[in-house]
Amino acid sequence: MSLLGYIAAAVGFYVFIYYTFLRRTRCKSLVKLYGKTAIVTGSNTGIGKATALALAKRGARVILACRSRGRADAAVYDIRRESGNQQVLFMALDLSSLQSVRDFVQTFLKTEPRLDFLINNAGVTGEGRTREGFGLEFGVNHLGHFLLTLLLLDRLKQCAPSRIVTLASIAHYGGHIDFSLLDQTKDSNFRLGMVLDYSTSKLCNMLFTRELANRLEGTNVSCFSVHPGLVRTKLTRTMSGLLAAVLSKLFFLEPEEGAQTTLHCVLQEGLEPFSGRYFSNCALAQGSAKSRDDALAKKLWEVSERLVGI
Repeated sequence: MSLLGYIAAAVGFYVFIYYTFLRRTRCKSLVKLYGKTAIVTGSNTGIGKATALALAKRGARVILACRSRGRADAAVYDIRRESGNQQVLFMALDLSSLQSVRDFVQTFLKTEPRLDFLINNAGVTGEGRTREGFGLEFGVNHLGHFLLTLLLLDRLKQCAPSRIVTLASIAHYGGHIDFSLLDQTKDSNFRLGMVLDYSTSKLCNMLFTRELANRLEGTNVSCFSVHPGLVRTKLTRTMSGLLAAVLSKLFFLEPEEGAQTTLHCVLQEGLEPFSGRYFSNCALAQGSAKSRDDALAKKLWEVSERLVGI
C-alpha cells in the first residue's frame, strides 16, 4: 500500500472512531433551575465538577457529595466563583462505606427540604475492598449508589417530577455478572481482573437503572443511564510533549464535554417516556443485550437489596 493509501486508511479509521465514540455533542436545553436542588456524587473534580458547575449556573442549589472535604471545599469555592451562585455546598459521602451512605442521607433529609435531581456520577477503578468487604468497583460504582438512591426515593417522589441519572459506560459491553461471586464477596477473592470488574460494575449501573424505571412507573420520577464519552483522565498526563497534546485533542473529551449527556438527561424536556433507557452523545443509544435483560435486572436488584441490608 502506498503512503497515500496508509494516510487515507488512517483518516477513515479516525472518522469512524470519531462519529462512533468521540463526537462532541452538547445539551441544548435552556431550562433554568431556580428553586431546584441537585445532588452530584464525586463532584469535586472531572465530569462531576463540570456537571455541578453547569447546574449551579442555571440557578440550582447543588450538593457536592464527596469523600474528601479538602478537595470538595476547593470545588465549592471554584463553582461559587464561576457561577455566581452561593447555593453550592459540600456534604460528606464515602460510597465505599454503606454506613457513610446512610449518614449522608440522614443529614440531607434533615437539612434539605427538596431533591429534584440525583446524579450518581462517582466512580472508581482499581483493586481494593469497601468497608463492608465488597470489591471496590462493585461496592462503590454500584452498591453505594444503589443504597443512596433507594434511601432518597421518597424525597424524589415528593418533589416529582424529578430525575435520577447514573453514569454508566460503553465498557458495560464487557461486563459479566456471576451471582455466586456477588453472594460470596466477603469471603472470597472477588478480583476478576480490573477491566472485567469495572465493566461489570458499569453493567450493574445499566441494569439497576432499567429495574428502577420499572419500579418507579407511575411516580413521575424518571431515571436514565449515560455513557459520558472518552474523557481526559490521568492517562494522558503520563505522556509528554506533542504526543500528549495530539492524543488529548483527537481522542479525549474535556470534562465539560463529558458532562453534556448527563445534563441532557437532567434537563431535556420530554424524556420521561424513555425512563430506564441508555443515552450517549445526548441521544438514545442501544446498550448490550445483557443490559436490556429484565430478568437479570430484577435478580441483581434482589441480590443488591440483600447485600446492602434493605
